[in-house]
Amino acid sequence: MGARQFHDRHFPVRPNLEQLKHQAKDLLRAIRQGDPSAVVELRKHHPKAIEAGDAKLADAQLALARSYGLPSWPRLVTACRMTDAIWRGDVDAVRNLVLRDPRLLHDAARGLPDSNWGPPMSYAANVGQDAIIQMLRDLGATDVQHAFDRACLQGKIETARHLYAMGARPAPGCVMGPCETLNAKGLSLLFELSAKFADEHGDRLAPIALLLQTYSRWPTGKHECLELLSVRGIHLPATPAMAVHRGRIDLLDAHLARDPHLLTRTFSHEEIYPPEVGCSTDHSLGLHGTPLAGTTLLHLCVDFDEIEIARWLITRGMNVNAKAEVDSDGFGGHTALFGCVVSQPYRCRLQQDAAFARLLLDHGADPNARASLRKRLRFVRDDSMHEYREVTPLAWGESFHDQDWVNRAAMRLIVERGGHT
Repeated sequence: MGARQFHDRHFPVRPNLEQLKHQAKDLLRAIRQGDPSAVVELRKHHPKAIEAGDAKLADAQLALARSYGLPSWPRLVTACRMTDAIWRGDVDAVRNLVLRDPRLLHDAARGLPDSNWGPPMSYAANVGQDAIIQMLRDLGATDVQHAFDRACLQGKIETARHLYAMGARPAPGCVMGPCETLNAKGLSLLFELSAKFADEHGDRLAPIALLLQTYSRWPTGKHECLELLSVRGIHLPATPAMAVHRGRIDLLDAHLARDPHLLTRTFSHEEIYPPEVGCSTDHSLGLHGTPLAGTTLLHLCVDFDEIEIARWLITRGMNVNAKAEVDSDGFGGHTALFGCVVSQPYRCRLQQDAAFARLLLDHGADPNARASLRKRLRFVRDDSMHEYREVTPLAWGESFHDQDWVNRAAMRLIVERGGHT
């Protein structure tokens, strides 16, 4: 597999053509006004050397399309029409697009060669459009196996069964899809169909590691996936951190009964992401927002979006201002509130209402605590290490190098509670 491509702009899974038309007009206006970033975008993505004052709408459209990773504006338009028709379940519209250009049957529906949503039939499998799948199959679509894998990944069970009837079968490594997305329905179906619980190389620990380390945040799905493993006798360490992964307050209660210091202790990266079940010792590969190594159970709850466990911890006496360990280079010491600001759940469209930050602040979290942190994101354009010295939660958010992870709702709430930079 080749290196992942990063484009200047992210082309949405369901692009909106009208919004893109407005973007192109806005880009043209900015180019003609001499906006430096717009002129740079034109020069970077347009094959011809065009002066800003001579640019036309077609030039801005081409530059915009290429900034998204598509070869041309017409291809972008087709991608918008194809994906929109699939989402709407418009069989006739999809058929007409393919009949006008049969290449579309096998090209990525979004027009991006590296799109894992695949050609139109696979794209339709992602959203459970069985009638479109059947029509495309009748026209000669061949991506039955990929479509099946995507249906399992998305938990579209009836669609997956439909594709199974077409001849798709659980392939080596297929369980990795629903483990990535924490989709217990898809994983359960694959177990039902006798899929091997291993990655494509036969590593039986890799799916467990992916369940724990994935970028996805869906607590209910994660709990259900891990219970599927437990009932099948697959080993899960009997640790407090694993109890959080599993969403099991009963197990945490038992740990607390045995260890009265549980609420004050911190947990290493290896305790949170245990190597014994295949997790990497590379701290950047446990995908999370604010650093987790050397943090408390409350920090884990914030990053894993386990608000019920967090409430339970607080009722049992957890200090909401408990700090992470400080390492030999002076990094650490952050409270759980920092995790509400640079947030993996927020990146996954959770915690949009800042409920977690509100819970902590309502129980006395210091909005102006200070800490030094360093963070390396993975599978993004900038995957270098960044350092932040003596920052408050607000300063942590304002200075963080990738604002897609920064929860503005949490920051606004912190300001309301007296927070500053």
